[in-house]
Amino acid sequence: MKIHWINKERKALTIWQQNANKSPTCQHGIISSGKLTDYNIDIVALQEPLVNFLNKTIASRDWVPIYPSTHDKHPDKTRSITLVWGDLLMESWEQLDFPSGDVTVLHIKDSWGMLTLFNIYNDCEHNDTLKELMSYHRSHAHQITGSELTQEEHHLIWLGNFNCHHPYWDNPEDNRLFSCDALESVEMLLRCVADIGMDMALPSGTPTHIHNVLKKWTRLDNVFTTEHTLDTISICDTFPEEQGPNMDHIPIITVLDMEISKAPLKKFRNFKDVDWESFNNTLKGNLAHLGLPSHIQSQSFLTHECNNLTKAIQDAIKSEVPISDINAKSKRWWSKELRNLHRESNKLGRTVYNYRRWPEHHIHENLLAACKKYSNSIQYVKQHHWRDWLEKATDLDIWTAHKYISAPASDGGKTRIPNLTIMHVAGTHLTNSNTDKSAALANCDIIVSFLCLSLF
Repeated sequence: MKIHWINKERKALTIWQQNANKSPTCQHGIISSGKLTDYNIDIVALQEPLVNFLNKTIASRDWVPIYPSTHDKHPDKTRSITLVWGDLLMESWEQLDFPSGDVTVLHIKDSWGMLTLFNIYNDCEHNDTLKELMSYHRSHAHQITGSELTQEEHHLIWLGNFNCHHPYWDNPEDNRLFSCDALESVEMLLRCVADIGMDMALPSGTPTHIHNVLKKWTRLDNVFTTEHTLDTISICDTFPEEQGPNMDHIPIITVLDMEISKAPLKKFRNFKDVDWESFNNTLKGNLAHLGLPSHIQSQSFLTHECNNLTKAIQDAIKSEVPISDINAKSKRWWSKELRNLHRESNKLGRTVYNYRRWPEHHIHENLLAACKKYSNSIQYVKQHHWRDWLEKATDLDIWTAHKYISAPASDGGKTRIPNLTIMHVAGTHLTNSNTDKSAALANCDIIVSFLCLSLF
């Protein structure tokens, strides 16, 4: 599936979904390798993500992690996390509160309308999550699906691990999946999908999960959308070659013909690669054009000379200091060896998927060995990278290490100021634009400064 060049041509909104089995190795394989950048992924929907002892997941500086609304109070019950690409304009999306750790809700707005994305983990033991979803839809119907006049501008997607079997999407010949209890349990999901008016986007009969013991392929993951949203989907398919180590679920890629606003590309001057001898010569030439220095006798003359000096320095910087783009990349410990092992396991994964009806074939053992080697290498390379860095640390590195140790716990992701509730005489209102947030925080600083001054 050539999603990397399809996205570049169409400028589409691309979603990667996968169950991570709470495995750090698996999540590093998804996030830390930088492969999501190669495929131009905009949103990553994870079910059963890793949540460590600090109640944080694994992310990188290129992604904004979205935890369930209940995560702060019940981090042990978090089974759904969504990651949003950092280049997407912050004002174009927001998180909607949902009273469960099994669901994260993302609301995206742009010129084409609105998209509400539900990242869902449905427990195989009960249907409590589905009941909460239906209650939420009833109370937020206007916001999610709009009115009769605006429903074409309101798009809806349910995706995730639903842990349900049915002949409609599973292999209808696999009778062991369709017991009376299983069919009774799936009725709740079918009723929810029908009541909201959604249809299945992932083609019927496409397997997404392999049993670790029986080596049988089934369909636990799914994608449901409203009918008019289905018309915008150009790709909805599995990506078996990117299954990853320690994984029994394969990723699903959904590509929608919806262009979402992105922040302008950030650029900075790379002072580490400057030829300082050439820089000094350029600066001397710029200063020579200013003429001979003279005695400063007024404020206006001082301002004029400072402006000239600043311009001379800035011109030298523009001329001699190279520009570097802040591009997304893998984590700094990700090595060429890991990249090669990743490619090898991907190649075997693609072959194994084609031989999935023959579990006795030797190619399955080859993939298992390759994935084990890849998984062990991820842990080894990461550990030894940081150990070697500490052993060879210079004086400057010691301060950097202290900053890492003393900083609050973080998942490594990009931060985002949440929506702010502003209180005033007429009442309260919610603000989500960066301009309004900046103004609100600036006013708070002014009020706090005024109160502090009045106390002394």
